[in-house]
Amino acid sequence: MTQRPCFHLAVPVDDLARARDFYGGVLGLEEGRSAEHWVDWNFYGHQVVTHVAPGGSPGPAAHNAVDGHSVPVPHFGCVLAVDDFHDLASKMKAAGASFVIEPYLRFAGEPGEQWTMFFLDPAGNAMEFKAFADESQIFAK
Repeated sequence: MTQRPCFHLAVPVDDLARARDFYGGVLGLEEGRSAEHWVDWNFYGHQVVTHVAPGGSPGPAAHNAVDGHSVPVPHFGCVLAVDDFHDLASKMKAAGASFVIEPYLRFAGEPGEQWTMFFLDPAGNAMEFKAFADESQIFAK
């Protein structure tokens, strides 16, 4: 099977204007096609569509303990370059984001060393962003 560099994800939101403010304004994503009840976003080369859904997102259904943190499940996000990760973390802090998990370094000096952070969009969808010291180590054991 040939791998394609793009995924598509539909995300429920309760207010399209707030979604536009967050995804376009705070995250700085390019807006694509849209209609009355949805907007396509260029999510770092992938397609994320915010769809207005009755009640919006139910928020994370569960949490798993990882490295002493409570990781929200489900969640989605992206692997960024290290500089882009730190730029986004700074942008989120400047926007007054409430982090579910503050940016921190995991597996320091080990295979898969990575920066990670979690926050919620205005509808309560959990998002994780990572940056690997060595991207060839993304699937390292």
